[in-house]
Order: sequence, then C-alpha cells, then structure tokens
Amino acid sequence: MKNPLLNFDGLPDYAAIKPEHVGPAIETLIQSASAAVAHAEKTESVSWETLVEPLQDATEKLSRAWGAVAHMNAVVSTPELREAHNAAEPKVTQFWTSLGLNRALYERYKTLSEHSAVLLDEQRALLRHEVRDFELSGVALEGEARDRYAAIQETLAALATKFEDHVLDATNAFTLDVHAAELDGVPSDVLQTATEKAKAAGLGEGMARLTLHAPCYLPVLQYAKSRTLRETIYRAYATKASELGDASFDNSEIIEQVMALRHEEAKLLGFESFAALSLVTKMADSPKQVIDFIRDMAHRAKPFAQRDLRELREFAGVELQIEDLQAWDAMYASEKLREKRYAFSDEEVRQYFPEDRVLAGLFRVVETIYSVRIVEGKASAWHPDVRYFEVLSQSADSQTNSKRIGEFFLDLYAREGKRPGAWADTARARRVVAGRVQTPVAYMTCNFPSPVGGKAALFSHDDVITMFHEFGHGLHLLLTAVGTLGVSGFGHVEWDAVELPSQFMENYCWEWDVLAHMTQHVDTGEALPRALFEKMIAAKNFQSGMAAVRQMEFALFDMRLHTEQLTVNRQELLRVLREVRNEVTVLHPPEYNRMPWSFAHIFAGGYAAGYYSYKWAEVLSADAFSRFEEEGVFSPTAGAAFRQEVLGRGGSRDAMTNFVAFRGRPPSVDALLRHNGMVSEATRSAAT
Repeated sequence: MKNPLLNFDGLPDYAAIKPEHVGPAIETLIQSASAAVAHAEKTESVSWETLVEPLQDATEKLSRAWGAVAHMNAVVSTPELREAHNAAEPKVTQFWTSLGLNRALYERYKTLSEHSAVLLDEQRALLRHEVRDFELSGVALEGEARDRYAAIQETLAALATKFEDHVLDATNAFTLDVHAAELDGVPSDVLQTATEKAKAAGLGEGMARLTLHAPCYLPVLQYAKSRTLRETIYRAYATKASELGDASFDNSEIIEQVMALRHEEAKLLGFESFAALSLVTKMADSPKQVIDFIRDMAHRAKPFAQRDLRELREFAGVELQIEDLQAWDAMYASEKLREKRYAFSDEEVRQYFPEDRVLAGLFRVVETIYSVRIVEGKASAWHPDVRYFEVLSQSADSQTNSKRIGEFFLDLYAREGKRPGAWADTARARRVVAGRVQTPVAYMTCNFPSPVGGKAALFSHDDVITMFHEFGHGLHLLLTAVGTLGVSGFGHVEWDAVELPSQFMENYCWEWDVLAHMTQHVDTGEALPRALFEKMIAAKNFQSGMAAVRQMEFALFDMRLHTEQLTVNRQELLRVLREVRNEVTVLHPPEYNRMPWSFAHIFAGGYAAGYYSYKWAEVLSADAFSRFEEEGVFSPTAGAAFRQEVLGRGGSRDAMTNFVAFRGRPPSVDALLRHNGMVSEATRSAAT
C-alpha cells in the first residue's frame, strides 16, 4: 500500500493519511535528507546547483510531510495520531538540530554567500539568512555545550507539543450540564447545540451541555443572564491546564522547564536573555526598545481604558444591579451597554453574516485589489467540513488563459479534537527550479460555530475580522513573487512584521462598500442596512482602550518573562503577572486566573519574546492602509504596489525596506491611534 505522506506529485491525499503512515514516512524522508546532507558535506565545487538545490529537494519533502502530520494532529487529533506524531517528533527535531550544528555545511554556505555575485538577489538573501541561522543554531559550539544545545532543542519541541496537548485535553474534558432554563439570554443556535449535546450524552429532557470551546464559552459570557453560570464557566476557562484544574493537564512543570531551557539556550549562544536571542530575527533592536514601545502604547491607551471601565461600572451598577463588576461580568455588561448606547447587539449583526456570503465578500476584496480570481475546487481533505480553493491570475482576454497562482484549504468550524484559536500555515511554499513553478498551498484554520438547524453557519463581526486576518496571512504565502524556497511567502520575514498583511486585511471589515456586498440576512435575504452599519461604525472603538491595555498586558508579561533573570516557578510567574497587571491593566481578573497556563502563543508557538509583534505590526498595517484611504480602498494601483513591495517580496528583502518601498516613508503611529479612536479632542482640533 502506498504511503500518502510520500506522494509529492500534487496535494497530499489527506483523507487517506493514517497514524500508521507517520513513522515509516518520516523515517524514509529523514534517511533521504541525511543522505543529501552527507553528499553536500563532501561537495568540493560549491555552487547554488551543487549545494543549495539538492539540500532543498530533500529537506523540503521532509518539511511538507511533517507539516501535514503536525497540521492534522492540530485539527483532527486522535489518541492514535497523537501517539504517532509524538513518537516521530524527536526524530524530526534531532534532524533539524543536527543540520543547524553542521559545521561543514555552515562553512560551505558561508563560502557561497561570500562569492554570490552571480546569484539572484533573493538567493543571496536566503544565504545571508541561512548563515545567520547556523550561527543562532549553535554551529560554533563545541563538546558538551554542543551536545547540551541539541538536547535542549529536542526537549523544548516535546514540551511545546505537551503544552498544547494539555490545553486541548483540558478544553475537551470540561462539560457543564445545566437546565436549559439557566441559559436565559443565550442565542438560540447556541442553546440548540447545547441541548443536542445533552441529548447525545443521554441526559434528560430540558438539559443542556456546555463546553469551553469558543462557540459555546464566549456566547455564555456575553449573553447569559445568570451571573452564577457566567462565573462558573469563566473559572473553568481561566484555570484550565493549571494546578487549579485537572492535575493530569497541569502545565505548571512544563512552563518551568521551558523557561529554564530557553534561558540556558540563550546563555549557550552568548546572549544575555532569551529575548535578546529572539530579537536577532526581528525588526526590533533590543528588549529595552520593545519594552519601551509596549509601555508607551500602554501609557497612551490607559486613560481611554480607565474611561471605558468607569462607564462600564456605572452602567452595570445602575442598569444591571451589578455593584462589584468582575471579570466574568465584563462581556455581559459590555454587550448590554453597547445595545443601549448604539441600539444594536452582536447577535443582531450576526444574522447578516452567513458563511458563503462572507466568503464571497472577502474574495471580492482580494480579487479587486490584487487582480486575481478565486474559485472553489475539489481536493482530498482531513474532514468533510474543509473547503478547497484555487487562486488564479486574471486574464485580459479570457478565463481559459488564467494561470493558477496558489491553492488553500479553509477549515472554519470548531469541533472535538481541534485545537482552539485561528491560524494560517504553509502546506507547500512557492519554489521555482529550472523554470518550473511549484505553486504555494496554504492552510487557513478558524474555530467558528458550525451550521445549526439546517441554516448556514453564521459569523459574528469579530469572526469576520478573524477570517480576514487569517486570509491576510494566507495571501502573504499565496501572492509571493519569490521563487527561492526559504524566502518565498513569509519565509524568513521578521516575526514582528509577519502580522502586517493579516492586520492590514482587518481594515476592510469596516468599509461600507465591502459589507454592503458581503451581508445577507439569514432569514429575510436583505443586505446589512446602512443605518445598522453606521451604528457599528459608531461603536467601532467601543472599549478600544480596554482592549489595547489587555494586549499590552500579554506583551509586557511575555517580554519581562524572557528578559529578566528569573528562576521561573509558579510564584515567580504569578508575581510578574501581578506586577504587569498593576502597571497596565484596569479591570483586574481574580487571583485564581491562570492565563499563562494556556498561553500557547509563547509557550508552544512562535511568539516567545514576540507577542508585542501584534501591536508593532498594527502600527505598520494601519499606516499601510492609510494609503488606500487616500487613494480609494479598492485602488488597484495601491493594491498592485502592496502586492509587489510587501506580499510579493517575502523574506527576500527586510521588512522596513518593503514598507518604505510601498509607503514612500517610514511608518508613523498616527494612523493606528486614529483608527483606534485614541486621539485627544485637542489633537483632533489641531489636525483639522
């Protein structure tokens, strides 16, 4: 029987991939890649064709196969698949670690980099990145330090997987069975899903089963009238994967080990802190610069956040009889205040955003500004809900001459066995060898509510913003013009610039010419009324100050944790968290809140000492979009420039150069402050 993980002629047959395929495929591909490395080590004639291309041929196959395994383990996890993934992961980590420590290859790459005048600019850029990455991967280490570095990498990879497993398992394990009558105020589709779960579990009539998955947890906090119920589910969410929940899912020890190993890794490589090591591959110059940036943004936002909280507390006391506003009341009270102040609710808006209409509106934006076409196709997928699309070039004469630029999979709904959150990732990167183009393929993953009662899936406006965000990441991969593997797409793009294309796309969710074409009431078929849109615009910056300081709380906690010389244990972690909250937070969560214990971005993802990237890139994205505001949000001229100078360049040029080439000047924070409504009346008056 053929192993679908070893088929590289087209897209993987995801539906055919089984846990038993993982081990043999990874073993085979590691052997092939190791053979290619051994051959490259002995190559006397060092050139792009004799060194780089053969290595990329072999290692890319391993990356693609392992990427498919890791992706499926994140979206359709089963005990068997997890076991196969976790058994193969150390071998994959060992291979990549040994590659980074390979001094013979390092010397060859360095030689080629120093004699690369005949190469393309993008090829020279890759060589610079590779030489730097060798140096950041411990290639200069000797003896015990070298062995220790390799052991650290293997352990960190295993701990990251275990951290995410604990968060997923804790999320899946929690259920709360209540009488349906206790869900007064909760949207009907959420109630229907909860009662169907209760029925499937064999509970009696009139019962409902709640979970910690976002399509259940968030509406309960936002709409449930029962304060007791809100507090119960908030506590479960805030303590998941911690010592205050199921002990078998406790991430305490993992966090301690991760922090100790990261600090040790940084010291081995000659850096004062892990943050200093992390920033080598980012736009920011130093931990101090980042912390100053975070504190400056928090300082700007905090007066607005304090105003938001004063208004919310007053409203909650007078209108809702909640005298001591707590974290589990915030979403509920905020929704009621929004309804009173702006005369609409999120639930009312959600009725206008059925899935297919949203996708059509999203594709219209992309097709207009970037001169492409998006068509749905058929491909093997890992779940029946997954949809597949192709991105085609627009042809001046006929559609038959359109050329396929890339492909992507959309996996939109929350389900058991799927990790929470939303993300985009690479299934296959663009590569050009001997004139033959390998088109890029992207995964775009969300956790939205699935269809209920025969109706289309309905998305909140926040869900729509999330979809546009992830699609921006996807476009960074799909619209690259670079043909060199490693710097095409978002390969080697500075981490604090990776969010630029994604946050840029969010701006379109607030444009009338966009929403007018992407909304249709699920029952009446009517488009979003202009009057309701105006209310949404009026409410756009509702509590933007509170949202901003919450983001700064996460960012400052992350940077302090990775900058300061800490012996990280539970007490130290909570101490730093308290200090950060005392500095920037306005509505303090309860003492039992264990946010870090499920903070996968920094303990299992790529955002360690980099969570600030969201706000850093938001400065870039707001300023980039301001050009579209000046020239027209559908401006094909601005779109072509953004595609050419930002999306198209990938990591073949540094992010600041890309931005300046598009905008004509360095970035300014002014557009972000204006977009977030954090501009004083005096400043507004002076500007006008």
